[in-house]
Amino acid sequence: MHDTPAVTLSVSDLNRQARLMLERGFGDCWVEGEVSGLAKPASGHCYFTLKDDRAQLRCALFRTRARFAALFSNGDHVRLRGRVSIFEPRGDYQMIVEAVQPAGQGALLAAFERLKQQLAGEGVFANARPLPCPPRKLLVITSATGAAIRDVLAVLEARWPLLDVTLLPVPVQGREAVPAIVRALALANQNPNLDPQRDAILITRGGGSLEDLWAFNDEHLARAIFHSRLPVMSAVGHEVDVTLADFAADVRAPTPSAAAEQLVPDRRELSRRLNDALLRLARCQRARLDTETQRLDHLRARLRHPGERLVGQRQRLEQLQVRLQRAMAQQRHVARQRQAHLAQRLRACDPARQVTEARGRLERARQRLHLTLPQHLTTQRGRLNALARELNAVSPLAVLGRGYAILENTEGHVIKRAEDTSPGQRLSARLGQGRLSVEVRRRYKS
Repeated sequence: MHDTPAVTLSVSDLNRQARLMLERGFGDCWVEGEVSGLAKPASGHCYFTLKDDRAQLRCALFRTRARFAALFSNGDHVRLRGRVSIFEPRGDYQMIVEAVQPAGQGALLAAFERLKQQLAGEGVFANARPLPCPPRKLLVITSATGAAIRDVLAVLEARWPLLDVTLLPVPVQGREAVPAIVRALALANQNPNLDPQRDAILITRGGGSLEDLWAFNDEHLARAIFHSRLPVMSAVGHEVDVTLADFAADVRAPTPSAAAEQLVPDRRELSRRLNDALLRLARCQRARLDTETQRLDHLRARLRHPGERLVGQRQRLEQLQVRLQRAMAQQRHVARQRQAHLAQRLRACDPARQVTEARGRLERARQRLHLTLPQHLTTQRGRLNALARELNAVSPLAVLGRGYAILENTEGHVIKRAEDTSPGQRLSARLGQGRLSVEVRRRYKS
């Protein structure tokens, strides 16, 4: 018996999770090898195997990228860019191809990167002027027989047929391409006063190999685009193709058709938006009209004849007059009551009456004072004599009066023992009446 796993995945769940892990883990990568087993079914997709001497990898090139299929065949040595994935229904490990290059293009790519860094350092790629949308007159520099001009014109005709398009035909690959494109740019930028309506340039061509597109990586062409007075849009190759002309241009589009879509708005979309705006405007007008009509009805219902308003105002005036008279009568009544109360209080506080009462109280107080003062003095005199006797009984002066004396040294301290003196010491003797200054001649113990 085996323990049942906590979580059991279905085969489709496992394949889906594995696919997500592969796609997130690797992202885009480049792989080099030999093509074998190339198949081109009616769906337009391409399927083949990329191998080396030790392993092989299944590859899928979908229809949107299948125009690259003409660039390689069985036995070719190529470099692929794509993402690693899994075909979930069969669990097949495969590579979804985004771009194909012959493996011998390393030198061209290195030259491309060196020139790109040089031009970037010189500021050739600093253009970023906005193109007018839609432009009044568009100058298209491309091949007159290529698929790019057909795609551009078809999209422009469908989206904005009012645009004035002028074609400046040039070869778009080979030795003559660069001089021709540079001359076309110069022609487009000269004598602006002769045709002030022209205001945008489109340089474009269809897809191809790196060698086919190499003319658009030319240094002179990049500088000519940079110095163009009119803003330039570049749309060379497919989405994965990037050239120096794209970097030097003001705006880059991934394909010729995408360039046409960026240059002009879609008249059908504008028409739809205009119709939507008209419908919203009509709805808003109806709603506003309904609201104002309702408001007018409400105001009309509130509007009354001036005579009715006068009658109402007269009634209100009479009511206010009655209330005013009642309030004035009430206020007079309250004032009379307050006056009577104050008069009563004033009579109670008559000064003559208060003076008479004060005189009576003063006379009674004088009589009580005459009666109680002699008696109080006698009592106090007796208490004073008694206290004097008590004080005389305990006073040392009384003792001194009986013949005693108090001896004090020069510091004023009382001499209580003979040992506290010394022969020849001067003392002060305090008698009952007066003082004596004495000198110690001899001391006795008892």
